[in-house]
Amino acid sequence: MGVQENGNGIVGGKNKYKRMDSDALEEDIALSNNLEGQEGVFVEKRDTRIYLLACAIFASLNSVLLGYDVGVMSGAILFIKEDLKISEVQEEVLVGILSIISLLGSLAGGKMSDAIGRKWTIAFATCVFQSGAAIMALAPSFTILMTGRLLAGVGIGFGIMIAPVYIAEISPSAVRGSLTSFPEIFINLGILLGYISNYAFSGLPVHINWRVMLGIGILPSILMGVALFVIPESPRWLVGQNRIEEARAVLYKTNDSEKEAEERLAEIQLAADLANSEKHEAKAVWQELLKPSPAVRKMLITGCGIQCFQQITGIDATVYYSPTIFKDAGIKSETHLLAATVAVGFTKTVFILMAIFLIDKVGRKPLLYISTIGMTVSLLSLSLTLSFMSDEKFGIELAILSVCANVAFFSVGIGPVCWVLSSEIFPQRLRAQASALGAVGSRVSSGAVSMSFLSVSAAITVGGTFFVFSLISALSVAFVHTCVPETKGKSLEQIEMMFQNEGELQRGELELGDVEVQRLVQKE
Repeated sequence: MGVQENGNGIVGGKNKYKRMDSDALEEDIALSNNLEGQEGVFVEKRDTRIYLLACAIFASLNSVLLGYDVGVMSGAILFIKEDLKISEVQEEVLVGILSIISLLGSLAGGKMSDAIGRKWTIAFATCVFQSGAAIMALAPSFTILMTGRLLAGVGIGFGIMIAPVYIAEISPSAVRGSLTSFPEIFINLGILLGYISNYAFSGLPVHINWRVMLGIGILPSILMGVALFVIPESPRWLVGQNRIEEARAVLYKTNDSEKEAEERLAEIQLAADLANSEKHEAKAVWQELLKPSPAVRKMLITGCGIQCFQQITGIDATVYYSPTIFKDAGIKSETHLLAATVAVGFTKTVFILMAIFLIDKVGRKPLLYISTIGMTVSLLSLSLTLSFMSDEKFGIELAILSVCANVAFFSVGIGPVCWVLSSEIFPQRLRAQASALGAVGSRVSSGAVSMSFLSVSAAITVGGTFFVFSLISALSVAFVHTCVPETKGKSLEQIEMMFQNEGELQRGELELGDVEVQRLVQKE
């Protein structure tokens, strides 16, 4: 009986072990297939991220041109003034006119990008800037120099308006904040390159060095020729043109799975259908912007307001006239002045890189709080230093530290977040031209600050001017608290719905489940 049990146990045991071996083999095969599938998904996701990164980088190359112009002009103007014998008023006009004239490019860019597409508007911006940069580098007189600067300004206006819109429209919501901040990152990189160029070529003869500094600005735009063979057209623009299959192909490249791409396509088509519905078909875009609904009015206040606060807190004055600021603090040598500006450019670039990793993790609004509060303290510190401690060694060090702190807080928050917000809060039918309107506000504010800085400083001192900037920066904190919602993690269509809900906008949060319910109701 025991042997039988043992025999049965052995036989049963053998069969059991055989079955276990067989099951284990099947499980190993299934696990292997599953791992291969996961590896395929991982590779696909990695390829998607690389492709999106390449698109964002190429679309942002025009922003390098703006940054380079801002950085290089801060040093080149010292030598232009000496070579062409221009007055202080001409100096202010030369520096500030680029920001003012770029509004023409920004205004035209919205309409043009709706007509010919986002991609070819970027290409057009590059060609216009190249023409202006070449004329500036070869200019024999102030008049010709101004002509080239006007052309460059128009090109920059096109570029800074369209790049954030394009990147926002091709990016999934999970990485949209990081990628849409690329134009601001590249502006900072351009500023740093401009400062380095000033320092590197300052030793050349006066009639040559500033021409070389300005002429080098053509090089980044040449890369745009390569970019046109890499970047696709915006899928949202393609849907608006009823080119659905082309939009689907782009979404397959920019999303992690076909299912996700189809979901995004359905959302975009729904938004496009709503835009083309009877409610909107008889109302022109500019008419809707000039006579906005309550929801659009809130979008305009947020988008245009943050653009203006970005500039009227004096960042362009700090960057364009950093040699003047450091000279007022007590630095005498031109070489030392340009070296100090390199430190400012390096700080600005490092902190904008930090913003890439924080903007989709921390969120837009927390970064804006950190940025605006930090800028207020830094500007106040700079004001007090220039007013009471100039020409002292500690005062010089504190002035450099305050300027670096100001650009650091700017770059980690309001600098990139401003462009992210203004490109994602508007609905598809208004996005390009509303973003253009915001860019106009930014450029006008920048031009007003740049063209008046020297005159205002002469009237109330450089320290007094930065005290005014610190007060404006304090107001920007209140603006962020009152008017800016959190948009992290939401699709562009969900953000549009958020602005249509007054209560959710005031709290700055909108549950995604509620958004989906609203979307389904609208679909019904």
